[in-house]
Amino acid sequence: MSDAAALADDLAAFRHYIKAERGLAVNTELAYGRDLDRFAAWVAGGGLADYLRPTVRDLSHYLSHLRDEQLAPPSVARHLVALKIFYRFLRLEERTTETTVELLSSPSLWERIPQVLSPAAVEKLLASPLPADRFFLRDRALLETLYATGSRASEVVGLKLIDLHLDSGFCKCFGKGGKQRVVPLGRPAVAALRDYLEGFRPRLVQAAPDAPWVFVSRGGKALTREMLWMLVKKYVRRAGLNARASPHTLRHSFATHLLAGGADLRTVQELLGHSNIRTTQQYTHVDRERLRAIHRQFHPRG
Repeated sequence: MSDAAALADDLAAFRHYIKAERGLAVNTELAYGRDLDRFAAWVAGGGLADYLRPTVRDLSHYLSHLRDEQLAPPSVARHLVALKIFYRFLRLEERTTETTVELLSSPSLWERIPQVLSPAAVEKLLASPLPADRFFLRDRALLETLYATGSRASEVVGLKLIDLHLDSGFCKCFGKGGKQRVVPLGRPAVAALRDYLEGFRPRLVQAAPDAPWVFVSRGGKALTREMLWMLVKKYVRRAGLNARASPHTLRHSFATHLLAGGADLRTVQELLGHSNIRTTQQYTHVDRERLRAIHRQFHPRG
């Protein structure tokens, strides 16, 4: 019997097992079946030489394959659960003694890893406001500030003139619980903010010259988080980027790019305003596949 036929037989037996003996919900049975059909197709395509003797590297490649197919993190996690149950069944049936799959950690953390734009994609987004746009100077400064500071949407719309220190190149952000932190702005953001504050904001606040907020709508009213979300989505579409990108995507990209560039984890924690470094550590996993690819390419035994 060929490996493909043997795997098909084992999968059929597994389906009978989970239906007759595990008492799983019908939808769960169907989901596991689809997940394992995907695994079988990957094996048949040359992904795995011997499915009864997989190595950690083999199964890691399979998880990479799932992410390459752009499956959502919860779907990847479910695929791994299905795979673990399948291999436990194979051991129960004495078809294999391998426990390799148990060494793979469940990607529950991936569910919290947000979407991250590449540096090139961020550049496209920051360049998407055009001089012909009605609020060009404001929107450009807004996007630059989001990425330069890694601030939350609520922090950016709540930013006040008194919090800006452009000559020194930093601003004060007030995060959750009113916790204050100082964040550098960088030259492009400072330049964009100067252009906006001097060349366009005065017109927006003519009816409310004492408006304290940096980013305002017509009439000097503070932008809301919903308005910010809509603005970012507008420019994401214009730049041709993933439609799921949002204001928070720039915060996540800020953190990931700093860490990928060699920034210290504690420093990034401070810049993001995280009270617990474990929250910051999620960003160290985003670039895992890039590091793994580099290791495979350049290490003699990769």
